[in-house]
Amino acid sequence: MRLSTLRHACRNLPTPSVHQPRTGVRVFGLAKSSLPLGPSSNSQLLLRAASSVSGTTSAEKAPKLGKQTDGPGYENTIRENVQRTKEEMVALQRGHPALKPTLAIIQADEDDRLLELNKKMAGKIGLNVTQICLPRECTEDEIIEEVLKLNEDPRVHGVYLHLPPASLTSRVLNTLRPEKDVDGVSDLNVGRLVRGDMNQGFIPPLANAVMELLARHDTPMEGRTVLVVGGEGPLGVALQCLMQRRGMVVLHSRRSSEVLQKQANAVVLLAAGHMDVPPTWLRPGTAVIHCGSALMTDHGMEMSGVGPLTAALRMQNVVQSSSRWAQGQQYRPWTLRSLKLQPLSPVPSDIEISRAQTPKPVDQLAQEIGLLQEETEAYGRTKAKVRLSLLDRLREQPDGKYVLVAGITPTPLGEGKSTVVIGLVQALSAHLKLNSFACLRQPSQGPTFGVKGGAAGGGYAQVIPMEEFNLHLTGDIHAITAANNLVAAAIDARMLHEATQKDKALYSRLVPSVNGVRRFSPIQIARLRRLGISEIDPSALMPQEVSSFVRLDLDPAKVTWQRVVDTNDRFLRKITVGQASTEKGHVRETQFDIAVASEIMAILALADGLGDMKTRLGRMVVGSSRSGQPVTAEDLGVSGALAVLMKDAIKPTLMQTLEGSPVFVHAGPFANIAHGNSSVLADKLALKLVGEDGFVVTEAGFGADIGMEKFFNIKCRASGLRPNVVVLVATVRALKMHGGGPNVSAGSPLPREYIDENLSLVVKGCSSNLRKQIQIAHLFGVPVVVALNVFKTDTQAEIDLVCQMAKESGASDAVPCHHWARGGRGSVELAQAVKQAGSQPSHFQFLYSQETPIVEKIRMIAQKVYGADDIELSPEAQAKIDYYNQQGYGKLPICMAKTHLSLSHLPEKKGTPTGFTLPIRDIRASIGAGFIYPLVGTMSTMPGLPTRPCFYDIDLDPVTEEITGLF
Repeated sequence: MRLSTLRHACRNLPTPSVHQPRTGVRVFGLAKSSLPLGPSSNSQLLLRAASSVSGTTSAEKAPKLGKQTDGPGYENTIRENVQRTKEEMVALQRGHPALKPTLAIIQADEDDRLLELNKKMAGKIGLNVTQICLPRECTEDEIIEEVLKLNEDPRVHGVYLHLPPASLTSRVLNTLRPEKDVDGVSDLNVGRLVRGDMNQGFIPPLANAVMELLARHDTPMEGRTVLVVGGEGPLGVALQCLMQRRGMVVLHSRRSSEVLQKQANAVVLLAAGHMDVPPTWLRPGTAVIHCGSALMTDHGMEMSGVGPLTAALRMQNVVQSSSRWAQGQQYRPWTLRSLKLQPLSPVPSDIEISRAQTPKPVDQLAQEIGLLQEETEAYGRTKAKVRLSLLDRLREQPDGKYVLVAGITPTPLGEGKSTVVIGLVQALSAHLKLNSFACLRQPSQGPTFGVKGGAAGGGYAQVIPMEEFNLHLTGDIHAITAANNLVAAAIDARMLHEATQKDKALYSRLVPSVNGVRRFSPIQIARLRRLGISEIDPSALMPQEVSSFVRLDLDPAKVTWQRVVDTNDRFLRKITVGQASTEKGHVRETQFDIAVASEIMAILALADGLGDMKTRLGRMVVGSSRSGQPVTAEDLGVSGALAVLMKDAIKPTLMQTLEGSPVFVHAGPFANIAHGNSSVLADKLALKLVGEDGFVVTEAGFGADIGMEKFFNIKCRASGLRPNVVVLVATVRALKMHGGGPNVSAGSPLPREYIDENLSLVVKGCSSNLRKQIQIAHLFGVPVVVALNVFKTDTQAEIDLVCQMAKESGASDAVPCHHWARGGRGSVELAQAVKQAGSQPSHFQFLYSQETPIVEKIRMIAQKVYGADDIELSPEAQAKIDYYNQQGYGKLPICMAKTHLSLSHLPEKKGTPTGFTLPIRDIRASIGAGFIYPLVGTMSTMPGLPTRPCFYDIDLDPVTEEITGLF
């Protein structure tokens, strides 16, 4: 809106008082300032009174305008404003002790007297001040660069541009973030003033000061005629609006005019230079307010009068800005707008459904769920990283309800836990109007291009855009791959250099001389401390200390760290490295794992912050020395570099469902040798955002015997969070398999038993596997709701039978779910059941104590969860247990590496196997992640591609750039 338009618009505004009401703003008070900071008006406000006796206007009887005479009670006006602002500061800091209201001043003006006045006034109020000094001839771009920095600095609450008039261009003023524009001169703030919306805007201090002075004059405000000379800019528009709201008649002129001034009761001179007004031009009792040069030494005036009032009102705006900032840090109620679904029958392909929906811009979604602008980092239009500073901001906010979605023992096809999570959240948000968040794992590209396809849900219960969800997303898995392989490269390089160099040469290269000075890096100093060496002067180490420092002495046969790649590549399961002649015969066998099997992925999922992640990365054990001592990533000197590679990956990614409900996508640990759950951080952020009455729904990998058990014993132990409800996903298909149905294979047609109604198989499956999985959840004291994921081949009799038997087996409720075909509307019954179960008390408990010995922890899981009679340790496993106990790792939780296709260690054993002994062939440790994982049977950490992988169907249209074939 142009300023001329604004000037016209403000003629018809209502007439509020000069001091705008501070709706919703608390009264603040004073705190002592300690730092320097600053907006802009290089003008000084001066009031001069012109008067005459008995109506005469001769120069002899009127005071000369070269002298200033303050208006009545002027000093009191300043004192009252300062005192009021001090009180506001006191109240503000009483409620927010850590808040330090701060004014930033960008200065490019040779005259420091007005600047010092503002700094002095800030000190009286108790504001911190910081000052950025630029040369007077600085360019517009240089000013904007500094403004942009201050815009992003959360410690700065107001910015004062103390610049020459020529530098205060529209581009500069409108670069300043409106909430920090305490001089109120940006277009947005002027527009707010014109519209009468001052909840977020500011009255320009100079304009406000003029109104204060006019209010002190004897003549009533309403009906007074005021001549404003030279008011073309934002200040003139603001002043006109304020005057018209007080019922004044405003006249305009570009220059002083005898005719106009004789009509006016008051004259306000807004021109930059000093303008003399001959007394003979003025009516008796006319007030003249000069808003020109701040210091008019050519007329012998000192800096007194209106300058302090303008500065005081500017500081009042800074305090008000600080108050608004503090209020903005509080929890914000959601304003979530759901997206409409129009399900079709038959249900189209997943990618067709995804493309038919237009997602909300991610910044809009973030605003709807109460995120601040500075808390998100957009990756395109539909996804964004969320900063962990949110946890500090909402530290006192109560958590919402915590819901875990697990499943019965699945078929190789999977039973749809992800679709249940999404359908449930859509039902809670879009249909029950409850704040709810889905927390999902990021899918690996290996299965996406292999046999399983994507993991964005399915049908009308999906995360969108599903192509972005299933492919690179925000690059977290790539960051993990880079970090993991940096460790692998460091291991082999270190072994080579130690084997080919003497201690002295190795030391001189590890601690090189730079500009004639040798220094240890902080990471090297940490290693010295671990070795018990207190010396930090590289030249002062004894030969034995040098040897201990430079030699990790890794045993090539005991290196446990593998390289990773996010592709199913079976020929990397066993490889030989070091065959080039440059490696001098240092050949060894190793292997590649799938990227999500990296310990770094498990660390990402369990860390509760950047500092915790860095610590965990440093203590990862990569192998053992020849003397049997563990060697860590910190010993290699790589821990800091790993944290750098992972600094963005630690932030969860925000996306949305088909119905516009929020989703956090973060981490995806391999569920066989890690805990197989999304991140602790995503859950914690979501629990704060949904509020006390909201719901966070997260998913555990594989069946309840694996994913849920690890969620409780590992993830909940790390996070300190306690679940309120378990949703146990079942399908008629899986229950028939556990009831004795034929084998189910991915890529092969389903046998007739799974298509036709067969109540007998359903009964047997419910009596065995479903009942057992409900019992497992009850071991941890959490209520269970069974969600029957309905397929189109399921009959009503089968559906009713499953729900009935689930309740008889101890479930709080059991409901059929039709989210795949109907979206959230098809899971409303499940949402209501979860809400009801969440209102019941949860008596959560761990299965075992951390103090329990390793062997007993394994035995308790095998017997109480899997139903085994006992465990059998191989000699290698027993030796590892002894070693881990010796190293002090005995208190770590257990993460069983076992097939997900059976409660036992044998995939072909369906239902609820009994009478078996669980063999533990080996035991390994993820010290950084913080668990020990026993290996049960043969576990592959690198999947292979089938004869016909999914990539046969995946293609790209080079014209539209549309992806086809994902499912």
